[in-house]
Amino acid sequence: MAIKAIVLRAAGTNCDAEAMHALKLAGFEAHDVHVNELISGSKKLSDYRFFVVPGGFSAGDYLGSGKVFANKLIYKLNDDVPEFISRQNLLMGICNGFQVLVKAGILPGFAGNYKEQLTSLTFNNPSGFQDRWVKLRTQDTKSPFVKGISELNVPIAHGEGRFIVKDKEILEKLYANKQIVFKYEKTPNGSTDDIAGISDETGRVLGLMPHPERNLFGINAPNSASGKVADEGEGLKIFRNAFEYLKN
Repeated sequence: MAIKAIVLRAAGTNCDAEAMHALKLAGFEAHDVHVNELISGSKKLSDYRFFVVPGGFSAGDYLGSGKVFANKLIYKLNDDVPEFISRQNLLMGICNGFQVLVKAGILPGFAGNYKEQLTSLTFNNPSGFQDRWVKLRTQDTKSPFVKGISELNVPIAHGEGRFIVKDKEILEKLYANKQIVFKYEKTPNGSTDDIAGISDETGRVLGLMPHPERNLFGINAPNSASGKVADEGEGLKIFRNAFEYLKN
């Protein structure tokens, strides 16, 4: 039986095609769906096992990165997402999708509370749009997305990627629950403790600023050289891990 994945987009999303391709390469039956289709009921989140909120600039980031998209999840799909997570499914937000998840309160999701914003992503420090490759280090985490991954070379493309927390206690709780999934080897945006990605307490909800879907082929990597190109890009492993987790 096919394992279905949904890539949920809104006005301003621009990485849905790459996310769709990553899912298909990993083995999923992938569907590109506009958020209004879920709101209207013409498409149902319950039909899927993997939910991806891709990158871009939803609603132009005019009210802050990911805020308008997040409000649609809060006010129109407020019960659907927690119920989706409770059924042992997977959810991932990439870049703008990460911003959406934290501003909707889906992450960090302490004690199964997916409706309270305790962290955020704000303007880079130093300010300015960052578009380059970074190296990530996987942390001590229970997330199935990073099985067998110790480090990851992936690109970033954001102006509001600095991860911050509401207070010191939130940061301490993220560490205690093993919810910090990725750290930058060297932060490009001033993120607290170099954090690049976090999960909920189950590990099944992942948010990260870098773009694994933009490193699917060996030739994508900036350090590829003639005769030394890997068969696959490093980012594809995250999607393969998701598929294997749901298959098993």
